[in-house]
Amino acid sequence: MIDYREIIRLKSADYSNTKVASSTGNCRSTVSEVWARAKKYGFSWPLSSTLTNEMLKQLLYPERQDTTLRMPPDFEYIHAELAKQGVTLTLLWSEYCSSCKEAGRIPYQHTQFNELYHNYAATHKATLRLKHKPGDQMQVDWVGDTLRIIDPVTEETTKAYIFAACLPCSMYGYAEAFPDMKTPSWLNGHIHALEFFGGVPRITVPDNCKTSTIKNTRTEVILNQSYREMADYYGTTIIPARPLSPQDKGAIEGSVRVIETWVLASLRNRKFFSFEELNTAIRDKMKEYNERPFQKRKGSRLSAFEEEEKIYLMPLPATPYESAVWSKATIQPDYLINVGDVKYSVPHDLIGKEVDIRATDKVIEVFYHQSRVASHVRVAYSPDPVYILEHMPMNHRKYMQYGTEHYLEWAESIGSSTLVIIRGFLYSHKVEQQGYKSCSGLMKLADKYTPERLEHACERALSYTPQPSLKNVTTILQNGQDKLKNEKPVHKNTSHYGITRGSSYYKGGDR
Repeated sequence: MIDYREIIRLKSADYSNTKVASSTGNCRSTVSEVWARAKKYGFSWPLSSTLTNEMLKQLLYPERQDTTLRMPPDFEYIHAELAKQGVTLTLLWSEYCSSCKEAGRIPYQHTQFNELYHNYAATHKATLRLKHKPGDQMQVDWVGDTLRIIDPVTEETTKAYIFAACLPCSMYGYAEAFPDMKTPSWLNGHIHALEFFGGVPRITVPDNCKTSTIKNTRTEVILNQSYREMADYYGTTIIPARPLSPQDKGAIEGSVRVIETWVLASLRNRKFFSFEELNTAIRDKMKEYNERPFQKRKGSRLSAFEEEEKIYLMPLPATPYESAVWSKATIQPDYLINVGDVKYSVPHDLIGKEVDIRATDKVIEVFYHQSRVASHVRVAYSPDPVYILEHMPMNHRKYMQYGTEHYLEWAESIGSSTLVIIRGFLYSHKVEQQGYKSCSGLMKLADKYTPERLEHACERALSYTPQPSLKNVTTILQNGQDKLKNEKPVHKNTSHYGITRGSSYYKGGDR
């Protein structure tokens, strides 16, 4: 609003247009125009205290007060048109401007048009539109009360939390019981509800629970990453209700109250021994609820949905969304992450870095700076960590590669004699791991003396004993006996009796 009194006061005090514009928050051209009109109509400071800015506006701009040229909008028509799919105030204003142009009348500007309609809606006690557009929204929430599941063996009870979804246009509802209100249950509730409705609404309106919204302020909305990923998959938009404003999701609030009476209260005296049994009972009750006739209009929630709303829903994807849970973790020196009771490896160069973990029922994925750096097939249980060799440092990778098959393959590449000795090391103990140390020592001898000399040494050791030790092979290599493998030892026979000393022994001869 232009402060005409202040502009006239400052200009009468001989301030420049720039200073007056800076003081009043108007542009210089506006100040110049107002001062020129004030001088034209003889206004100067001081002005009468009864002369308001609105009165000054009418006196300075008399031509603008002729409203006979302006065409008043048909707000009753506008109010009815807003109920139709895709119709907005901006669209109706552009159509109104076209009508004014054809009639040779002056239209209201967009801001004035919106303000006048809002005043009309408030006068008629409307909330801009009481009737929801078909296929536009799905409102979701948890029911406050719970039911109980009884263990048939121990008779212990488990709480059953009820997820509820509603299409506000037809009031068609869905409910399902879950063992908790965590992210997987929250996502599965949405997936099953969309499958029940047979389509996807344009907007999904949840409450501000942690499974849906991390932050919701006047200027910023941050959604739970798992929830946002599911919404992107189905093509719906998440618009959380304003904090402490259940009016934004009045349909689901009403449905929750009905479910508490129609479903929970009616099942209060029944005993359920599994979630499958409970959900079967809930489906039967919800079927009765949806088919129950309206009290003040024809049809039921089911007929209203099938006749008015179903065709406006977006189609479902070819396959259901696989719910995923996102979490964060800082990589420890063992370069492992915990998902459930199982540990999975990540690249060792991420030690000390924070990563995002996406866990589904089948796959574990690790992201660093939005790039996937690791992927594992999810296992139900494993007492040992699940490693990928490429994630390990070279020394760890080399250690992990050692095993029975690895030693046998290596020995076979060296030669048959080495293979025989390696087999002896592995299979001469109660467990094969007891021979790994000797096998590793034999591999080191190959690195020190070359594989050819090791094979010759093993061959010579086998000529002495069928089960040579690592020390036997090491001694042969140290003494160079492997190089004499083709020379046969010469035995001097001084008697035809092998154990009889010859006469030369006693004469001081060869002993």
